[in-house]
Amino acid sequence: MASEISSLERKTGTAVPVSALRTKSSLMCGEFLDLIPFADFCKKSGLSIIQILPVNDTGTESSPYSALSAFALHPMYISLTALPEFDPLSDGGKKTEVLRKKHESDARFSYALVRKEKISLLRSIFSSKKESIISSSELASWIAGNEWIKVYAVFSYYKMQNNEASWKQWKTFTNPSLEQITKVWETPVLQEDLLFYAWVQMRLDEQFAKASNYCKSLGIALKGDIPIMMNEDSSDAWAYPQFFIQSLRAGSPPDGPNPVGQNWGFPIYNWESLAKDDYSWWKKRLLVSSRYYTMFRIDHVLGFFRIWAAGEYECTASCGFPLPNKNITKKELNDAGFSGDQIRWLSLPHVPTRSIEDVNNNDYLGTHGLLSTIMDRLGNEELWVFKTSIRGDRDIWESSLPHPVKEKLAQHWRDRCLICLGKDFYSPSWIYQDSAAWKSLDRTMQEKLGRIFDDKKYEMEHLWEKQARTLLSALKDVGGMTPCAEDLGALPDSVPHVLEDLGIYGLRVIRWHRAWHDYGQPFIPFSSYPELSVASTSVHDSSTLRLWWLTESDARDFYAAFPSPNNVVLGQYNPETARYLLGQAARAASALCIHPVQDFLALCAEYYAPDPQSERVNIPGSVTEFNWTYRLPCLIEELAANVPLHKAINEIADMHTRKE
Repeated sequence: MASEISSLERKTGTAVPVSALRTKSSLMCGEFLDLIPFADFCKKSGLSIIQILPVNDTGTESSPYSALSAFALHPMYISLTALPEFDPLSDGGKKTEVLRKKHESDARFSYALVRKEKISLLRSIFSSKKESIISSSELASWIAGNEWIKVYAVFSYYKMQNNEASWKQWKTFTNPSLEQITKVWETPVLQEDLLFYAWVQMRLDEQFAKASNYCKSLGIALKGDIPIMMNEDSSDAWAYPQFFIQSLRAGSPPDGPNPVGQNWGFPIYNWESLAKDDYSWWKKRLLVSSRYYTMFRIDHVLGFFRIWAAGEYECTASCGFPLPNKNITKKELNDAGFSGDQIRWLSLPHVPTRSIEDVNNNDYLGTHGLLSTIMDRLGNEELWVFKTSIRGDRDIWESSLPHPVKEKLAQHWRDRCLICLGKDFYSPSWIYQDSAAWKSLDRTMQEKLGRIFDDKKYEMEHLWEKQARTLLSALKDVGGMTPCAEDLGALPDSVPHVLEDLGIYGLRVIRWHRAWHDYGQPFIPFSSYPELSVASTSVHDSSTLRLWWLTESDARDFYAAFPSPNNVVLGQYNPETARYLLGQAARAASALCIHPVQDFLALCAEYYAPDPQSERVNIPGSVTEFNWTYRLPCLIEELAANVPLHKAINEIADMHTRKE
């Protein structure tokens, strides 16, 4: 692999959500065809990679990582005026122009409004030309080459019939076979309804491919983002239940910013079932993506090694566990000297009456009455355990108990040393050392249990590495795209080795790439970055460089670690500061440098928003109308005419290319 790595071409690029683009013809948000003038801007600026966020249909969810389909593109990205069927003189054509003018100056866009209006206008256009659309050989040919459309169209039809409720809440057709789905697709009276979805996807495909091909013609690589998980309400989870484990939800374990972990609400994959089918679903997904992308980002690559799983009735990920897992058996615990009562103590939360009294007006009898509805008392002790009917903290929150009591009980629910995975099988809690049960053990018993945990972790590391090599080897070359991994966070030791062996680029965010276990947690020198990596100043979930420099404490550490010009100071951000930070990143030994467009635009003060917070794409852990609705501060046509900006970005790109 070493000889291959040494010949990697050095490239600089930028990351931008398609929805953030804006041109004179954009309707409320960015569209696929806006990538064409943006590519021209990138070419002038010396950039050779455009990285975008996922662009699949997400329905009512604004997050691009919550897809309803692994294949269908989002209607919000369609350019209505570029459709062959568009008539500017029709009512729909006039409304389109009114909407464009009304919202052209919006600082951010309304996801719900964009989706509602575009789908409404698409239906109007389709209805006005439906006879010619339905009978066209063009549409028939496209459908023949995109078999996935049948599942998506039937799913979308039923979803609309059920007011967009989750398929799990439908009264009928919640568990259809592929044969039944095909039968619905072939139903004559539903032809118009179903072919609407096919027509929209055909036109989206056409426009996205046009933009992609234009990027290629300029020598610019379009880099896509492939989310590892699928929404539980997706057409794929609905039509291919054998590929998903619906009783478990993916997420990440507790850490500093997320003390109860992150529960993403997505079902985990049944890799055994996928393997029996030669990973056909995943391979088709990548093949469809390769129509547009020459590179792709593997979201949360750690999930291919091991996924953090929590039960479907858990609201948090605190009671989760890694899969694959090397279970701890009851016999192993017994052999180590733990009795049945001790195992129960370690694996079940034990709630003192007094703890709940404190949040229930010190009402002893009333507290007993409340607890008895969802808990069992242990003999005559003032101690309670949850009834076996309580499946997760969701059941606590959905109970009729007073809110302060529910809140306290949910805290107790997470307080356990062992997570029970089944009868007589356990896994250590990620934060077991904080549990009351662990703290109650004497030092000898803690050491015995700790050794069991360490031994199991060592065995699991091998399981995770084996799984990742199998999965990534089977998928990384499908479609001929260059794979890049998002490998952030606490990772098993095998992750960088597997990625290097398989020729997959890792990710190095300069503000976070530090020797975290060394004294003082020094930054890793830029010269020590792996060549097979992507260096980046920021990501879509982080603050921009400007916001980081102005408000976050670790910017001071960076300032102290790397020499800066005298006119660059903490607490002040100007184009010289942006040039300094981007210039530092350009020194990375990484073959690729890809920075968010906001960080490049900061080279010109005219693009600074009054509030730097408004330049963010997403704030993790929050669900608001702010997230995922960022727009460029000006038209791409204006960027294309900004020669000083082109020059400033070219200087950064040249620094990286020359490996200064």
